[in-house]
Amino acid sequence: MAGSTTITLNDLLPTIVQEALFVANERSIMRGLVKNYTLAPAQGKTIQVPIYPVQTAATLTEGDDFSNTAVSTDVASFTIGQVGLMTMVTDMALNASASNVVADLGQLFGNAIAKKIDQDLMAQFANFTTNVIGSSSTTITAALLMQGLTKLKNAGVPTDGIACVLHPSIAYDLKSALTSQGAVAFTGGAYGDVANEAMRMGYVGNLFGMQVFESANAPLITNGLAGDYQGAIFHRDALGFGLMRDIQIETQRRARGLGTDVVASAMYGTGVVYEGYGVSAVFDSTI
Repeated sequence: MAGSTTITLNDLLPTIVQEALFVANERSIMRGLVKNYTLAPAQGKTIQVPIYPVQTAATLTEGDDFSNTAVSTDVASFTIGQVGLMTMVTDMALNASASNVVADLGQLFGNAIAKKIDQDLMAQFANFTTNVIGSSSTTITAALLMQGLTKLKNAGVPTDGIACVLHPSIAYDLKSALTSQGAVAFTGGAYGDVANEAMRMGYVGNLFGMQVFESANAPLITNGLAGDYQGAIFHRDALGFGLMRDIQIETQRRARGLGTDVVASAMYGTGVVYEGYGVSAVFDSTI
């Protein structure tokens, strides 16, 4: 006979709860790549950024007066909105759990809002219409990225502060091209250290003097076809992130529900500040 076993005495055996597993969420990148603005309380909810155009100095003839130069400004504006999410945690769940449920939910919700910020900023890539590279039927190449970067240099955009953001499926094709010899991928190409780094570490890093980032938050373009993603090459002044209130986690007792509300929220806005400082980069993935 089996006698008393872990099956018959299961109610007496403790359950060991390990550290909570959070489904992996890639690190938010966009806030550090764009111009950040802060809107103080009682200043409305619209951020306006005056834009001064580049001026040209003229040669002056000795003894002549300067001619009067009219400086005309433009303005970029975007509006603050709210994002958030909440859940009610019952007293039963709090008392029965071996982990800090509220703290876990705070981290989970904070990550969700950070992801939303990235998605909202990347949605602005499609508003770069002056400078465009690629299409929904184009496979990315290093030459096309160089072309996009050259468009910005031709417009006098400062080379420091330029970044490129691509979807991982598009970055795959770029790394494949960088590390290919002939038609065989990942066999070593003509790009030296860049190719070696791509093969060793799995990322491109710096290419033609600009940082190249990968993010799964880069959006599909709205043509209904799988594998067509919107990326961009842009200077940090091209896009703006306006913050009224950063990510905030709050709790509130809900007595009638025998629980506690956990609420995460943020107040921010995104927009194009200087459209000519960005390049839309739409490419079709081969995978």
